[in-house]
Amino acid sequence: MAIVIEDFFKERKYPFIFTLLILLICVTLFLFSFSNTTSNPVAFYSVIQHQAPPLHASKPKEQELPPNVTNVTAEEDQGLPQEEHAVSIDWKLCEDPQTVDFIPCLDNSKAIKALKSRRHMEHRERHCPETNLRCLLPLPKGYKVPVPWPKSRDKIWYNNVPYPKLVEYKKDQHWVVKSGEYLVFPGGGTQFKDGVDHYIGFIQKTLPAIKWGKHTRVVLDVGCGVASFGGYLLDKNVITMSFAPKDEHEAQIQFALERGIPATLSVIGTQKLTFPDNGYDLIHCARCRVHWDADGGKPLFELNRILRPGGFFAWSATPVYRDDERDQKVWNAMVDITKAMCWKVVAKAQDSSGIGLVIYQKPTSSSCYEKRKENYPPLCENEDGKNSSWYTRLNSCLTPLPVDDKGNLQSWPKPWPQRLTSKPPSLPTDSVSRDKFLKDSKHWSELVSDVYLKGLPINWSSVRNVMDMNAGYAGFAAALIDLPVWVMNVVPIDVPDTLSIIMDRGLIGMYHDWCESFSTYPRTYDLLHSSFLFKYIEQRCDILDVAVEFDRIVRPNGYLVVHDSLEMLNKLNPILRSLHWSVTLHQDQFLVGRKGFWRPTSS
Repeated sequence: MAIVIEDFFKERKYPFIFTLLILLICVTLFLFSFSNTTSNPVAFYSVIQHQAPPLHASKPKEQELPPNVTNVTAEEDQGLPQEEHAVSIDWKLCEDPQTVDFIPCLDNSKAIKALKSRRHMEHRERHCPETNLRCLLPLPKGYKVPVPWPKSRDKIWYNNVPYPKLVEYKKDQHWVVKSGEYLVFPGGGTQFKDGVDHYIGFIQKTLPAIKWGKHTRVVLDVGCGVASFGGYLLDKNVITMSFAPKDEHEAQIQFALERGIPATLSVIGTQKLTFPDNGYDLIHCARCRVHWDADGGKPLFELNRILRPGGFFAWSATPVYRDDERDQKVWNAMVDITKAMCWKVVAKAQDSSGIGLVIYQKPTSSSCYEKRKENYPPLCENEDGKNSSWYTRLNSCLTPLPVDDKGNLQSWPKPWPQRLTSKPPSLPTDSVSRDKFLKDSKHWSELVSDVYLKGLPINWSSVRNVMDMNAGYAGFAAALIDLPVWVMNVVPIDVPDTLSIIMDRGLIGMYHDWCESFSTYPRTYDLLHSSFLFKYIEQRCDILDVAVEFDRIVRPNGYLVVHDSLEMLNKLNPILRSLHWSVTLHQDQFLVGRKGFWRPTSS
């Protein structure tokens, strides 16, 4: 029997009515709120985090998303359960001039055109754009998974680095030859008329004290060409940082990295190289086209800064062995400058092919500086004792010889391989620093053995070029020493400076600011590693920009391994998945992202 409203009041049923109205209002408000939330990608992402958290069963903290998120969709991705959700970002392909081999801080045409001078190679230095790259670079047509190491030292796929200019330009010097689908590297060079192996032996014969792979472990090759010198020194247990500018010698550093040989883009221009003081055992230049006597010798002062006391500078160029007026003028200038720097000639020779070589040695005592008749170049005043070479002008002075915290001159590191695990000379002498170093080494040895090599979904047989983005003492690189990989140890500019210690250990590295693009070609690293780096990055730059740089640097089928807090991994996960990377998690603290061949269909 129907009940009219009047009966409700008579029978005192209005409390029920009131309750029902409150319930209806609550439901209406909830539906309205949910509707608004789903139209807002950022808010909706926090909702789906509660429904299906991306990396962990417990409820994570609400995450902020990049500004160019357009919508949120649920999509299947390799390595993650299907029910999880990913952020969809409207990625576009980069347009010209941002081509397949674009390097943001070296290809900034606007900044380069605005330069007032190019006399000191200013146009080859870093000029980062005001806004970071927010598009993805296309793959070269016909790109393939790179030839594996060690075969890659001698040949690479032509389509991966399709630049024939150097083949023609250097055909008589046997730098590189095109053979069918491959670019082949016979081991020749401008100064390697009898091959690079012969040349390396010639240096050792000229000065036996060099002792490749024992006394001399860390080498810098200036103006390296296609890096065959460094590539063949690997057989001697020598690790070489090969560098050259991005210039008319088309893609030479890209060739080197595609071969699996350590290399970077840089130039001796107006700024210091991004290496520490007193880091290299030997510096090499074979017709490297650097005017060492320019600006009163500033380029040589820079070599003096980064060369270890007692270290060698091996110079093979026409002024060493030709008598024409131009070469003799350069040679006489070198004699004057090196004498003023207290460098001494320890060997000079000419091989059977007519190629000459001179080897200088940096002093191991300050007594020569004190005995000079003229105090030029003067010794630099470095009051805080810290390395400072990031966007810093070249010195007009000589860097003082390094001393420990007790005032004693630092010694040469122990012979390789003992120097990898022994106390580095630049490590402070106190027991706290020593214990910290030893604990760090033990920590990484165990972590790499138990987790990185056995627990993470990484095919290490496909990995050759590795970068540690926050290297610390280089414990990660040291733990990988028995694998056929090499590691670029990067020390960010906003963390404690440990690069001298890294090079004391017989490893290579450089400084970098991760708020900017790295000086390397696209698709040059097989694995990027980051350990608790993002707490520094987040303070100054956008994680999305760093993710775009990951995508630029890593080769297809390459890896990103991030060791960080779960909160940080949950921020990275949706961004990487929007790039169509597969993402997996291990022990709630290791994220492994793997890049595929996916590119946006159009710009």
